[in-house]
Amino acid sequence: MSLTAVLDYDSGNLHSAQKAFERMSREVGGGDVIVTSDPDVVARADRIVLPGDGAFPACKRALDAVPGLADAMREAVEVKGRPFLGICVGMQMLATRGHEYELTDGFGWIEGEITRIEPADDALKVPHMGWNDLVIDAPHPVLDGIATGDHAYFVHGWAMRVAKPEELLAHVDYAGNITAIVGRDNIVGTQFHPEKSQATGLRLIANFLTWAP
Repeated sequence: MSLTAVLDYDSGNLHSAQKAFERMSREVGGGDVIVTSDPDVVARADRIVLPGDGAFPACKRALDAVPGLADAMREAVEVKGRPFLGICVGMQMLATRGHEYELTDGFGWIEGEITRIEPADDALKVPHMGWNDLVIDAPHPVLDGIATGDHAYFVHGWAMRVAKPEELLAHVDYAGNITAIVGRDNIVGTQFHPEKSQATGLRLIANFLTWAP
């Protein structure tokens, strides 16, 4: 039976993510969903989900502090080609580096930088918080049934500037374009929280659970 590992490193809203993934797994026959910090479980997982809430440096340090967890994740994703989904700061850590508070190296899986959101309209507040309409930039299996204009829920003050346009799958307008979804090969990331994004988010989760890159 297929196994999806949701990584627990004390930096994500794991309860709501777990419930959303379990719900959609039951609907699409996606197998077991386990919240874990055990590298051995991650090593044998068929899919990996990396949530993340808070600041980029703190999340990266917390992940690296769990013995063997980051190494097991990298082995599964880079060597074994297992499908990977990063959520919020879990997506930001895919980048080359982040500039929040201090310069912090990311995984380098998606070339780009994490920079502060600076809307052209001073009336728009930062962090970017609440519902926004997706603009789909490129087709992807994880986006099946999701279209431009569908809503997603965001909470973030920093965003990814993607270096390669082909790795930008969707953005939103917040007095300027903000990266919403990135992806390449077996890797995808969402700046928004799919577990909080109602129909749009649940559809994306279902697609991820049946994705075979």
